[in-house]
Amino acid sequence: MIDYRRLRVALLGAGAVGSQVAALLLKHGDELADRAGAALELVGIAVRDLDAPRETDLPRELFTTDAESLIVGADIVIELMGGIEPAKTYLLQAINSGADIVTANKALLATHGPEIFDAADQVGAQVYYEAAAAGAIPIIRPLRDSLAGDRVQRIMGIVNGTTNYILDRMDTEGADFADVLAQAQALGYAESDPTADVEGYDAAQKAAILASLAFHTTIPLDAVHREGITSIDKAMIDSARHAGHVIKLLAVCERLAADADADSESISVRVYPALIHRDHPLASVHGANNAVFVEAEAAGNLMFYGAGAGGVQTASAVLGDVVSAARRHIAGGVGVGESTRANLPIVPIGRVTTRYQITLEVDDQPGVLATVAGILSDGRVSIATVEQTVIDHPDLGVPVARLVIGTHKAREQDLSDTVDRLAASGVVERVVSVLRVEGD
Repeated sequence: MIDYRRLRVALLGAGAVGSQVAALLLKHGDELADRAGAALELVGIAVRDLDAPRETDLPRELFTTDAESLIVGADIVIELMGGIEPAKTYLLQAINSGADIVTANKALLATHGPEIFDAADQVGAQVYYEAAAAGAIPIIRPLRDSLAGDRVQRIMGIVNGTTNYILDRMDTEGADFADVLAQAQALGYAESDPTADVEGYDAAQKAAILASLAFHTTIPLDAVHREGITSIDKAMIDSARHAGHVIKLLAVCERLAADADADSESISVRVYPALIHRDHPLASVHGANNAVFVEAEAAGNLMFYGAGAGGVQTASAVLGDVVSAARRHIAGGVGVGESTRANLPIVPIGRVTTRYQITLEVDDQPGVLATVAGILSDGRVSIATVEQTVIDHPDLGVPVARLVIGTHKAREQDLSDTVDRLAASGVVERVVSVLRVEGD
């Protein structure tokens, strides 16, 4: 047996992911040592409550409530506590003590990433965070390393398993949002308070991380446009299916060419429910799975697919980072800092150009379609397709038709202003929905 150099590993947090990381470190220590070139000694696990139930049977002597003492002397600190504090304080202490960091904390990186990375740069440490954006799916290293010599043009990601599960069940089974959400909570896919998932906060944090890597630009979380899926109903799902589309909550990170509004390249980062054609690879991502679709100038289209959450699945990505950190310790040298030197401007959602599907309920009278078409034309929104269906709507007391209008690419602000004018036109009884169309 090879007498490897020993590296001290401290683990902060023993929840679903942390417990699995600890168990796998102990179970596969010899194999991991061979891969890392160093023996990985788990010196302790910091937790808030020593008596809390654990998902795995771990030696009790490893547990402590004194995280700060555990950090001192550690070569690698794994942070799986979640949240902002005390995780941020502990990570900065670990960095200042000379440790490399492994974290899956998307909220911390999306809000305080620059501070964490700058602190690591000051002392030559490295921050690893493969598990922060898409669970078990390897996407951080491909963006940071494999595609470092390419130009990423666009990322579209399904990066929240809860919302994908809900929308998929609504599409395949015709279920209602509230019913599927309750099922997702019962299965453990959704928290008792699902706001972070269904309102898009979780996906927005991940989008900020992915865009920062793809475009070498720091992305403040408040620069990410965010919408959730709580407005999606069965009628919208059915309409999408009829048009050959499926609705997904997408994180879209896009490089924009110079135009009349900007004399240089810029980027857009946004999260919202959107229509995507059923032939697109992302349309086949079912259940609680995640996927990230990358469009690069030289490499072309790349798809990364797999489990976006789960204790043991996410532990796989965390341990991959631990092995990378160990290899760096053995090889020596300073850590490679984050590449944010491009510093591209981030445009507001109003300047984004995409296609739309507008669903209206209108008076079923001669000339109404012409009026609607005229308002769209005046607003610089060009019609690609129109489908009209007479519907039974006894509450309104007048004959009503449903118009499903597909547009060519239009600017978001123009589209929004035009929809407001349609709503006030006198011929539109109700704006049923406005959905972006992505991936065409």
